Amino acid sequence: MQIVPGTGKRKLSKEALEENPTPANETLKSENAMKRRNISQTCIHKVAVPDYFSSSNDELIHGTLDNPIYEGKMAKTYPFELDSFQRVSIACLERNESIFVSAHTSAGKTAVAEYAIAMSFRDKQRVIYTSPLKALSNQKYRELNQEFFDVGLMTGDVTLSPHANCLVMTTEILRGMLYRGTKLLKDVAWVIFDEIHYMKDRERGIVWEESIIFLPPTIKMVFLSATMSNAIEFAEWICKLHKQPCHVVYTDFRPTPLYHYVFPVGGSQLYLVVDENEQLKEDCFAKLQETFTRKASSRIAKGRTASAGSDIYNIVKIIMERKFQPVIIFSFSRWECERHATSMAKFDFNSDEEKDVVEHLFKKAILCLSEEDRNLPAIRLMLPPYQRGIAVHHSGLLPIIKELVELLFQEGLVKALFATETFAMGLNMPAKTVVFTSVRKWDGVSHRYIASGEYIQMSGRAGRRGKDERGICIIMIDEKMKMDVLKDMVLGKPAPLVSAFRLSYYSILNLLSRAEGQFTAEHVIKNSFHQFQYEKSWPDMNKKISKLETEVAMLESSGDTEVADYHNLGLEIAQLESKIMSKITMPERILRYFVPGRLVKVRDCGTYWDWGIVDEVKETPSGAGSLPPALAASRGSSYLVNTFLLCSLGSSDNGSCQKPFPPCPEERVEMHVVPVPLHLISGISNMLIVLPPNWPAAKLRQKIILILQELHNKYPRGLSRSNPVKDMGINDPELTELVHKFGELEQKLAAHPLHERAEVVLEVYFAVVERRMQVDQLQNSEMVKLQKFRDELKNRSRVLKRLGHIDADSVVQLKGRAARLIDTGDELLVTELMFNGVSLHPSTFNDLDPHQVVALASCFIPGDKSSDQVFSRIELAKPLQQLQDSARKIAVIQRECQVDINVEKYVESAIRPYLMDVIYCWSKGATFAEVIEMTDIFEGSIIRLARRLDVFLNQLKAAAHAVGDISLEKKFESGIESLRHGIMFTNSLYL
Repeated sequence: MQIVPGTGKRKLSKEALEENPTPANETLKSENAMKRRNISQTCIHKVAVPDYFSSSNDELIHGTLDNPIYEGKMAKTYPFELDSFQRVSIACLERNESIFVSAHTSAGKTAVAEYAIAMSFRDKQRVIYTSPLKALSNQKYRELNQEFFDVGLMTGDVTLSPHANCLVMTTEILRGMLYRGTKLLKDVAWVIFDEIHYMKDRERGIVWEESIIFLPPTIKMVFLSATMSNAIEFAEWICKLHKQPCHVVYTDFRPTPLYHYVFPVGGSQLYLVVDENEQLKEDCFAKLQETFTRKASSRIAKGRTASAGSDIYNIVKIIMERKFQPVIIFSFSRWECERHATSMAKFDFNSDEEKDVVEHLFKKAILCLSEEDRNLPAIRLMLPPYQRGIAVHHSGLLPIIKELVELLFQEGLVKALFATETFAMGLNMPAKTVVFTSVRKWDGVSHRYIASGEYIQMSGRAGRRGKDERGICIIMIDEKMKMDVLKDMVLGKPAPLVSAFRLSYYSILNLLSRAEGQFTAEHVIKNSFHQFQYEKSWPDMNKKISKLETEVAMLESSGDTEVADYHNLGLEIAQLESKIMSKITMPERILRYFVPGRLVKVRDCGTYWDWGIVDEVKETPSGAGSLPPALAASRGSSYLVNTFLLCSLGSSDNGSCQKPFPPCPEERVEMHVVPVPLHLISGISNMLIVLPPNWPAAKLRQKIILILQELHNKYPRGLSRSNPVKDMGINDPELTELVHKFGELEQKLAAHPLHERAEVVLEVYFAVVERRMQVDQLQNSEMVKLQKFRDELKNRSRVLKRLGHIDADSVVQLKGRAARLIDTGDELLVTELMFNGVSLHPSTFNDLDPHQVVALASCFIPGDKSSDQVFSRIELAKPLQQLQDSARKIAVIQRECQVDINVEKYVESAIRPYLMDVIYCWSKGATFAEVIEMTDIFEGSIIRLARRLDVFLNQLKAAAHAVGDISLEKKFESGIESLRHGIMFTNSLYL
């Protein structure tokens, strides 16, 4: 495989740049902006080519691989001059070669996808368009059907024209087709993967990866994505996997330049921090920082704080006065969106004529609802703000209302839209101005600044091509920010695409079921993007290893034989200590010792911290998540010990430890709470420090620094460590032997001639240890991950054999044939309910009526968590208890088969009974008005769960049919019929 760099940057002519003149009332045009356009409207083209590949294309028509052009008849024409990256992309498509298009939001990637579809129609071929979400699939279906007519839709709950030449579907549907085989794929020439960066999603990314692996090499692919830093690496993977060229067309050009302003909460003006040339305005940033100093003094004097709500009101008012609408105001909370929109009650942005149009569209949209549902507060109360040009958009809205808002916004009838970040995905719905009410968000683990890629996605909605000379982004902040943080967010490089590869029982069973047999789980592991990224890193890794090994040799030769012996003895002790700690730090042994105030030591690949103090222990749902770089080796641990550690000055940003480094002697230090995985704990003391309760964080950190200094003065030879056998009561013969040997080595070290002057050799010793550990880490880190996949495959196969899904020869049995059809809920647990497994609690579907079945099945669907306590009806209490018992037993079986799983965490994640009563009552005929009074969960979230439940029940019905259980199949069919009525299943406005 080789990388052909192409002709590099390409630029449009000046005439093309001036294709869309600025409206007469726009006074923002500048010479600098035009200069920027001439410089920046470029694209970079590269292509990954298989070895020995020879193109059969006519160079007079198609150009060459490194310089693709197209001089033939176009499959589709456009009413505007194509941008440079669009022309190059179309030339690549006409060569019948795969392509990855990476461009900013609103840059015009859709035009490339539309050309691939038009080309397929011209050549009498079929094409598949995939999107990550059902809602986006519905929108794309409507858009494509208006132009191409022969378009179908498949999203699990909706199937329209499945034999159309252009099929729009979710990626899960495509993967299911590839697993089970279908004639629909026979004539497909192109598959378009929209929003391909979803492949790095922790939960669903594997769907994209498997779909790409399973596609026949005869099918060509179009990948569309926001800007990505490693697009060529992805193209190399496609090239290697399918033995075909894959082009990359990248552009960072924004059709409409952006101005980025910051508004300090409680302030009175905007500060331009990044101009249209993407230059950071440091003088303005300095003035911005001064406002926080002045505000702090003012608040102390007046005893009050500023109101963010009133600031948003004022910002919207300014935007409307200056005719910078429409505006999208992004919040990271659905409740905030609602609250901010409510505060706009005094505004009215629409004319009387526009109000009439809104009312007409509103009444037309809700005609599909019953009279009772039209009077729901969630519908009836929406018309007045819409008529005033104000709306809300988030996932908790009723689907019909959310879609109506989208249509009104596209028609220019909504001037101020309060939305969550999901609005920045999918169809091109730009505004003139975008406002961020905050730059911090909760990501499920911590509050953090939004990443550059997230900012790019949302800010890309600012600036309408052909209408605005510039787009305006306003960032609201309520505290000082470091300039580098702001710069990285606004001007940072796009994030790379990293594989989120994982194994699931669903995938293993489907791979074992494939008739042709060539696609095994091992095949998927070897051909995954994860494996490709690992293999690609080997040359650089080997160079680093060689360099480190040379350094080790030089360090060891720097002393005499005694020094080398002393080093080796110290290294042996360190390795033995590591073995002891790996046995001590097993969660079931150690967690009860990690109470607040416990003194612990931390070591990370040869980097040593001084003694620290435990703050609290947190369990993470799936590994350590996002940890500081210095603790990057921690991935995979399910417990984090938040520990007060002395760090070098400058290790933090705004109180959260981003880059913790242990301080050097005599260096100024600061105290931070660092999340430490269990396997990095290298020592535990018997000593316990009582931490002052309810102290401010800054004061507490200073107090802990003083405590540690006092301990050093009191115990100059170091604190005593807990003996795992005597002090902790761990009864393990192997551990006892290790502790005994450790004691002998410590005595030997103390008797060594160099021990009295250990400080002389300490620096060299630690340097050697660190280098050796770095070598080991480089050699083992990725290898361990890949071996972990293979071990996990063996362990999960054991589980499948134990539960009867496959036999000793890995042949799929009756249970497995049912489980392989289920990817919406936990396939192991639900098949146990279907089969009344002998090894588990004999419950379940067979003993329940259809309404109870529907209610119980709803527990498998992920959704919003209610803040209310869950009260199950008498009819549901026993089935729910049996379901939880079965889940607990399945978790125990998995753990016995060495699958890394926490039993209680598994039960909690597999069973979510928050809408069990709601779904039960709905199934029995309750009105929507009645069921929404039973929970505090948003109406739209209830409907979204019900629709996913419908898909799940259909999978259960198919599974029952596959195993020949007619009675159960009919029961699922009755449950589906009881669920499918009313507003829950109203057709999309896009269909």
